[in-house]
Amino acid sequence: MNTRATSHYATPFAERFGLRLPLVQAPMVGATTPALVVAASNAGALGSLGAGAMAPEKLAAEVAEIRGATSRPFGVNLFVLDPIAPDGAMLRRALDAIDPLRAELGLPPGRAPERYAPALRAQLEQLIALRVPIASFTFGVLEAADVERLKAAGTYVIGTATHVAEGIAWRDAGADAVCAQGAEAGGHRGTFIDADKNPLVGTMALVPQLVDALRIPVLAAGGIMDGRGIAAALALGAQAAQLGTAFLPCAESAIAQDWRKRLAASSDTATSVTRAITGRYARGIRNTLMDRLEAEPARVAPYPVQNALTQELRQAAARADRGDYLSLWAGQGAPLLRGRRPGCGTAELIDALDAEWRAASSRVSRAAQVE
Repeated sequence: MNTRATSHYATPFAERFGLRLPLVQAPMVGATTPALVVAASNAGALGSLGAGAMAPEKLAAEVAEIRGATSRPFGVNLFVLDPIAPDGAMLRRALDAIDPLRAELGLPPGRAPERYAPALRAQLEQLIALRVPIASFTFGVLEAADVERLKAAGTYVIGTATHVAEGIAWRDAGADAVCAQGAEAGGHRGTFIDADKNPLVGTMALVPQLVDALRIPVLAAGGIMDGRGIAAALALGAQAAQLGTAFLPCAESAIAQDWRKRLAASSDTATSVTRAITGRYARGIRNTLMDRLEAEPARVAPYPVQNALTQELRQAAARADRGDYLSLWAGQGAPLLRGRRPGCGTAELIDALDAEWRAASSRVSRAAQVE
């Protein structure tokens, strides 16, 4: 349970949680493991568990595993989703497009699952009972009463905003902080106001606008891959940087080997934002799965229906290590991974990020003094 955390805090957020650098390891469903969260927290960052797809029992088990391996603060992320009951026509349209892909992996025709996503209310009750240090939320905004219950349980609440109106909604609901998710970010877009318009505000534009509008801590996410990015986020007024894609190749990450290879080989134009794979806009490396499902947009069901209907296909692809059929979520900064040692541990990455952001901050400070 050793930690590299020091007293050299950079922001009030980092000081509150005893972080040696203002860094949050992003919660990524399907990629973050308890081992990754523990390694990040023990190295002096804020580890975060992507629990949006977990049943309450699994959520409790993974939190217990994290607590058994670290005494440091950590976070848990959930999805704010309304219940959905798709009709038979919607399901048939979606499966007609998905089934040919399933057949290519030797899977039988798909069918509707018993449940499309875990019930948020049950997850939330479990989270309150667990009294975790930090809880973050995406895809929507909680009712103020639920935010208050979390805070009464000693939990620090972070909302996700992709534009200013969403940040204001979270502030008004009582959130302690807001994560500004820029358009460069990998994985699902957190948009919940005007989601059909798919607003894509970049990180450098979004962070200072949220800082000015909210007057509560703002965390910066999207396109940040190294210490230069962390320093830039702080210069814009953020109190921490949240990095996701940077952690995907780490030894503790759960992603398939072919996903790792494609990250390492990606270019600055390799990613696209699509709703075809899960029914919700998300950024990932373009592949066969994206191309084929995008070819029939009228057959794409809304999230979480499409997500559930493609899940078995993607799980089979992961077992077979076939990246053409995976959701290869990644941010626009993925090519910067080539400067890292392949398969490095999370602690090694955080050590490098710590040295980089301190060096970048020093250069900025010296340049200011010269002026």
